[in-house]
Parts: sequence; structure tokens; C-alpha cells
Amino acid sequence: MAPALALLPARMSSPQAEAMLLAIGLQESGLAHRRQVGGPARGFWQFEQGGGVRGVLRHPVSRPHALAVCDARDVEPTDAAVYAALEHDDVLAAAFARLLLWTDPAPLPEVGEVGASLDLYLRTWRPGKPHRNRWDVCYAQAMDALAGGVLA
Repeated sequence: MAPALALLPARMSSPQAEAMLLAIGLQESGLAHRRQVGGPARGFWQFEQGGGVRGVLRHPVSRPHALAVCDARDVEPTDAAVYAALEHDDVLAAAFARLLLWTDPAPLPEVGEVGASLDLYLRTWRPGKPHRNRWDVCYAQAMDALAGGVLA
């Protein structure tokens, strides 16, 4: 995540951001699938072309940063080009995931605030079938990784 966060303004990098990115990546793909199993989403954070990709590229808060990230990663800033690149460019995927979180007007939850973190995930990713039990496990794994543990 550090290379992705380095492409963004320093204020977007924090332990809270890292906790959210890890937990969401674990929830969405297990940080194992860059192409959604049985679905259209791409990247570890499972962005769809007409959903997260389009949203980050068009939202007035994220758009300038998304354009800069696309330029840095040599990706045309279009829905189709970003969507195609997400499957092969983890830095781009992580940066777009952070930018999607940036579009939410609320501050990031403090590290360890599982319920508030779930609420933010639900507001920004709008998953079709969220599972609270799975979120709790993924969030715990993210906390362990941030504390120096290994993702299991």
C-alpha cells in the first residue's frame, strides 16, 4: 500500500487508511483474487467499471487525485482503461481504493473501531451481500497485519 499512498497527498496516508484498505481488500478478495470469482470486478478491492472506477474518476473530491494517479501509472483516465489496468496494477488498485474512501465526508474511523469501519465500508463499497461475521474476521486479520503479524 505504501507505493499507492505515496502517489496521493500525505493527508491521505494514515494508520486508519491502512486499516481500512487492508480490511476491505481482505473482505472483497481475500487479497488473493484480482479478478472477481464469478463477477465483473477487478483488483484486490474489486472495483466495477461502472461503479467504483467511474465514481472515483468523476467525484469532484477524488477526480484531481485520480487523474494524477493515472498519469503516474501511465493509464489513460477513462473508465475502460482504469478498469482493465486494475487487474494487473496493484498500486493503481490501492490508490483508487483509498480515493473511494476519500469521497466519504466522514473522517476515517479510528483503528480498532470495527463497527464504524464496517459502516464506512458499506457506505462506500455498497456490497451486494455484506456479512458482518466475515467483516469482523477480515478486520481482525488487518489489525494483526498492522501490528506486525502475517496475513493468514
